[in-house]
Amino acid sequence: LSSHKVHGPKGVGALYIKKGVRITPLIHGGGQERGIRSGTENVPGIVGFGKACEIANNNLEENYARLVKTRDEIIEKVLDAVSESYFNGDRDERLPNVINFRFSSIEGESLILLLDAKGYQASTGSACSSKTLEASPVLKALNLDDVDVHGSLRISLGSQTHFDDVDGLVEAIKESVATLRKMSPLWNSDEKYEEMMGQSK
Repeated sequence: LSSHKVHGPKGVGALYIKKGVRITPLIHGGGQERGIRSGTENVPGIVGFGKACEIANNNLEENYARLVKTRDEIIEKVLDAVSESYFNGDRDERLPNVINFRFSSIEGESLILLLDAKGYQASTGSACSSKTLEASPVLKALNLDDVDVHGSLRISLGSQTHFDDVDGLVEAIKESVATLRKMSPLWNSDEKYEEMMGQSK
């Protein structure tokens, strides 16, 4: 469990080990953490992580309902505003705070750069952030090809995301996709073909 996922301090987390499972230490010497990981514990980080978990648990139902409402509004508005946009995954059996889209003729890395310039941080459907450029195995399991996977966009909502943020995000996505499609040979090739066919008639 990573602390920063619940708005706790970065660089600290928790490991759950099922009873009977033996773990081989990566760091030996001091005997801290019951001999599993030696080294001085980050006490302030641990306390902060614990407090963040407490706060998250106290507001769990309220945040869940708010995130589901915000998430579903984003999905509906993006699919309505952007042509040839698709939702990846199941609409019901899913986390309340994660959205995954794909857009025809769009490269995901370019899309997140444009969104970042507009003040929105997101990630791609591929493992580009790990410097491997390999397609996400999760999206591949949905029978998406590499082009679709690399054109995917993942949006994560948090406790500071509110319903009022929806329209600004949707407009930023719409504008960014339109900008990239103007430069996309994949997107423009069909239009040019249809134009040529129309002129030939």
